[in-house]
Amino acid sequence: MSVDQPQTPNNLASYCWSIADLLRGDFKQSQYGRIILPFTLLRRLEGVLEESKEQVLAEYDRIQEMGVQENAHDMFLLRATKTKNNPDGLSFYNTSKMDLSTLGAADIKANLDSYIKAFSKDAREIFEYFNFSEFVGQLNDAGLLFKVVKKVRTTDLRPKSPSHPNGISNHDMGLAFEELIRRFAESSNETAGEHFTPRDIVRLTTSLVFMEDDDVLTKSGVIRTIYDPTAGTGGFLSSGMEYVYEHNRKAVMRAYGQELNPESYAICKADMLIKGQEVDNIKLGNTLSNDQLNTVKFDYMLSNPPFGVDWKKIEGDIKDEHILKGFAGRFGPGLPRVSDGSLLFLMHLLKKLRDPSDGGGRIGIILNGSPLFTGGAGSGESEIRRYILEADLLESIVALPTDMFYNTGIATYVWILSNKKTEERKGKVQLINAVNLSGKMRKSLGSKRNELSNKDIAIITKTFGAFETMEPTTLDKLDLDKPAEQKSNRGRQSAMAKTEAPKTFASKIFDTHEFGYRRITIERPLRESYQFSDERISELRFAPKPLNAPMKWVYETYGQEWTDETPAAYKEHCDAPAAQQGKEYGVLDDYEDDIRKHVKKHFSDLKEAKIKELLDRKTWEAQKICFLKAKQLQADIGTEQCDDMNGYELTIKRACKAEGISLEAKEKKQITAAVSWKNPEAKKVIKKVHKNTQPNPLYGLFEVEVNGKQQVIEYKPDGDLRDNENVDLDPSQTVNDLNEAYFKKEVQPHVPDAWIDANKCDVQDGEIGIVGYEIPFNRHFYEYQPPRDLVDIDADLDAVSAEIMKLLQEVHL
Repeated sequence: MSVDQPQTPNNLASYCWSIADLLRGDFKQSQYGRIILPFTLLRRLEGVLEESKEQVLAEYDRIQEMGVQENAHDMFLLRATKTKNNPDGLSFYNTSKMDLSTLGAADIKANLDSYIKAFSKDAREIFEYFNFSEFVGQLNDAGLLFKVVKKVRTTDLRPKSPSHPNGISNHDMGLAFEELIRRFAESSNETAGEHFTPRDIVRLTTSLVFMEDDDVLTKSGVIRTIYDPTAGTGGFLSSGMEYVYEHNRKAVMRAYGQELNPESYAICKADMLIKGQEVDNIKLGNTLSNDQLNTVKFDYMLSNPPFGVDWKKIEGDIKDEHILKGFAGRFGPGLPRVSDGSLLFLMHLLKKLRDPSDGGGRIGIILNGSPLFTGGAGSGESEIRRYILEADLLESIVALPTDMFYNTGIATYVWILSNKKTEERKGKVQLINAVNLSGKMRKSLGSKRNELSNKDIAIITKTFGAFETMEPTTLDKLDLDKPAEQKSNRGRQSAMAKTEAPKTFASKIFDTHEFGYRRITIERPLRESYQFSDERISELRFAPKPLNAPMKWVYETYGQEWTDETPAAYKEHCDAPAAQQGKEYGVLDDYEDDIRKHVKKHFSDLKEAKIKELLDRKTWEAQKICFLKAKQLQADIGTEQCDDMNGYELTIKRACKAEGISLEAKEKKQITAAVSWKNPEAKKVIKKVHKNTQPNPLYGLFEVEVNGKQQVIEYKPDGDLRDNENVDLDPSQTVNDLNEAYFKKEVQPHVPDAWIDANKCDVQDGEIGIVGYEIPFNRHFYEYQPPRDLVDIDADLDAVSAEIMKLLQEVHL
């Protein structure tokens, strides 16, 4: 293809992609891009190097004769790339005398490999990560290599210059390469979503991030940096530069990025090389565990991190940085659960914001719904949201339609953050509900079935820029003509179908504290009864869980002939030789195999150590002793039920003294658990009597009469009745006033004996209650839809019933 006539980027990309015609049959469709992209890059690099080719070769010969060390070659050869049309020179070179037109047909594979190896390190590395040599070998084996090279060399990709006025500018070549990347992603859509963000989402996010910077969009010579920690194929970086270029061709954008996947890294680096960027700013590796740009701050950051991907492999590195560096590192606010690392990327970006004194920075990041609300007060996720909102870094969140990405159809959101908010945005957060602003694609690409039109993007951007509340507005009033969704016509259709809710678009503005709450713990008193009945005491033959159920089965199956001595004789029983111990209580040697088989089948969760305890005679003897001691206590205490647990300790102590026995702590605990239970009709259990303390029933200090005397007491809390209440934050009132007013209104009228646990305090501010933050997006935009009238529902049911009866009559006929 000649450049005698100007070519549009799309036409240029289409011509380059036509190489696929040669590949059909021998390669999978998903492999086309792995061949077309590096060959297109190679042809472009060749065109860019053409003007300085002779100078570089001459300089290479000269330094070879001089014996210059290899590590110094770059300095001489890069200087040789300077020309009249490019006085600054290039960032790469090639020292081979060959090019695509001189490779020949006879030994083309070896010649092409040699040609690639002659590139400077950064350019050569791109081809290595493309696994270019491997695909060259496959093309050669298929007899297609010469044909592909012949096709590529007819494509003129020389840059625009005075000698080539119709040449292709870096900008246009970048757009053409992006189009090739898009086609590659779509042709392999099973993995596209991992490394390629749909163009419409990129365009929207870029518009929202850049629209606040008047200087970069209007002034000449302005320099800005842009960064993507999950660069993928470079879509966000390219779109950011393109957006600025469209508005101000004299602004300078410098791109930085890091990518984990080698192939995506190669594509991104190739794209940046074609655009004339410093490719050394594009790094390969895991951004979270090995940040290779850790000292650099940025003006703009755009990212689409993977949704719901765990970070278990790098858990040690992340936790070390969180603990050892705190806020001096990236993860000071907290750590999310290991199952989703999205918020780690967000914190990483926040740490890289340029300081406000240097102009500040802005972030656009795409996240799923989890970071909005996952995690309660005090959790890692909540603490991260707290940091963002209390530091006033969040500007806006835009809810996107579903089915927008190649590899997932879940709900997604664009977060816009900045440390240089305008005055009107300070202390505020704008939520934009754009879930209905999409149209159906003519052909789905993986999970992507919807797309945003330019008009949709313009409305979202305009609403964000206006920073105004917009009540739910139907799309027709916004001059958006969205076709109704096609409903399935299978099955019986309702005569009075439910009316679909109108699709709307809305925007709301909140104070940052409106997303916060304080979780207070509500306690209620424990009420217990106890009774030394035979039934309850018999449970002491068996150890607590997890041995309780297996021991009961063993006892029922093999222990019916075991004998118990009288309570008074259990000491003599323990000291006597085994032969004198009746039916050998707890000896299970003869039944071990059968017991193990049964346990394996019916108690499969029981570990080997516990199985050995089950088979050990000492376990059974210890439980029998506990049982016999309880029988002795029963003789003194009796079998009547007592509904006042406050006298239990004294009763046990008195009975032990009367019977001449002592209880170990473990035995006492097990006996208490066996003979007591929670009883809402019993008296409250007193935990402590306070002296010289004023009563404060809101916080669990009650004034009651004890032994005929008014005293301030504290009750034991009942864990099963414990509850938490979320109290909205309000900076205009004190924490205690807020908590107490809420408690008196929402809790006390329903449970008068409840109190606030004053020991559960926030780690940061020390106040009662733990602070939490969540952004319940759907709740704020929920629109109530009344149910259908009962008359209509009855009519439908009657119609269905009549139809069923008619069908039944036909069957009987």
